[in-house]
Amino acid sequence: MKIFAYGIRDDEKPSLEEWKAINPEIEVDYTQDLLTSETAKLAKGADSVVVYQQLDYNRDSLAALADVGVTNLSLRNVGTDNIDFDAAREFKFNISNVPVYSPNAIAEHSMIQLARLFRQTKELDAKVAEHNLRWAPTIGREMRMQTVGIIGTGHIGRVAINILKGFGAKVIAYDKYPNAELMSEGLYVDTLDELYAQADAVSLYVPGLPENYHLIDAEAIGKMKDGVVIVNTARGNLIDVDAIIAGLNSGKISGFGMDVYENEVGLFNEDWTNRDFPDEKIADLIARKNVLVTPHTAFYTTKAVSEMVQQSFDAAVVFGKGEKPETFVEY
Repeated sequence: MKIFAYGIRDDEKPSLEEWKAINPEIEVDYTQDLLTSETAKLAKGADSVVVYQQLDYNRDSLAALADVGVTNLSLRNVGTDNIDFDAAREFKFNISNVPVYSPNAIAEHSMIQLARLFRQTKELDAKVAEHNLRWAPTIGREMRMQTVGIIGTGHIGRVAINILKGFGAKVIAYDKYPNAELMSEGLYVDTLDELYAQADAVSLYVPGLPENYHLIDAEAIGKMKDGVVIVNTARGNLIDVDAIIAGLNSGKISGFGMDVYENEVGLFNEDWTNRDFPDEKIADLIARKNVLVTPHTAFYTTKAVSEMVQQSFDAAVVFGKGEKPETFVEY
């Protein structure tokens, strides 16, 4: 059996070498290039390909893979929203993802950002860097005194809730599909409007499905408490950035943490040092003392990267045997 992988980063290579050592009977080849209609030919002769990229898996790239006889596609990530599923059906692709690689990685990052926003660490760090060691006016808020609204109580949301419990915060939650354990704890509110009205901070853990597009918009923000803090480490299209900027300008929003952006492809994971920065909205947010921007790095831990590599390659082997892995994507 042969597996070909695209977009292998340097930080993934140790995990890939570990996997290869455990599976010496599998031939593995890879490239740092992403999957495109041009690079698809590199996979000729492979039983499965393993991929991870922000680029779309469009009709051209899927057709090119099918042309070289490869229709098993194993993603090293959870998101499938950049796949042309009509083309995938046409060419009869089998697709898998890694739905759970490290909920702790994303949940920890989101809660670290929330805590930093409450304690105004960005402004404080800037003062200290200039040797300004005066306390005022950079006063913080204690997490245990806050009501934090969690939207989405899947694997990641539940870890975030546990972290908040450790801080002593009051947690309220909303999910269309409630978790039985959390229901027994009485954490759920019945509507998003109730959550918005009660929460000092709102953190998102829902998928970027069409029904969730711009979940946080001007109308939603208007229903929130004055001085609300908002954190999004889930999907960029959940947030209307223009509405966030307006809320920051008015003071309605006192802090914003973002790890994902609706227009992040071609912007995030690039070095813009000494280059013209192409996105005025993100430049505006980065410059604000009460905004924390990270470039889709919440997932980026040694544990998560290892799981993404190992689970995706395991799935690729199962595909190569003509079987369906547990992480098979139904579409």
